[in-house]
Amino acid sequence: MLIMDRDCKRGGERFAIPSQGEVQGKLVVLEVVAITCLREVLASKNAFAVAALKKKVLRAMKVQCAPFGLSSEDEKAALEYACEFFEEASKEAGRQGATKVATKSAGTARPKGSVHG
Repeated sequence: MLIMDRDCKRGGERFAIPSQGEVQGKLVVLEVVAITCLREVLASKNAFAVAALKKKVLRAMKVQCAPFGLSSEDEKAALEYACEFFEEASKEAGRQGATKVATKSAGTARPKGSVHG
């Protein structure tokens, strides 16, 4: 079960090992949120906005990694993974955006011979 407040639980629930479905569910949530946010940014086709967002993501990753006391190698690996994730999510958002545009234009196309009279 997906639970945000697991760390606040007492006893065994706090240390429960997540199921494979729970882990996959959390990954799907992360992917959907990332792609949805990037789709909004990419809709403007503003390269500066995308670059600024990537910079903010990397800065936030550094802040989030700090309390864990990660080694410099682990922090570097996490930042590289964040970059890869960002790039792949950007590509996916672009593909999904292109698919939506193609679907909308295909739906609005009218046959030439359909004149009512």
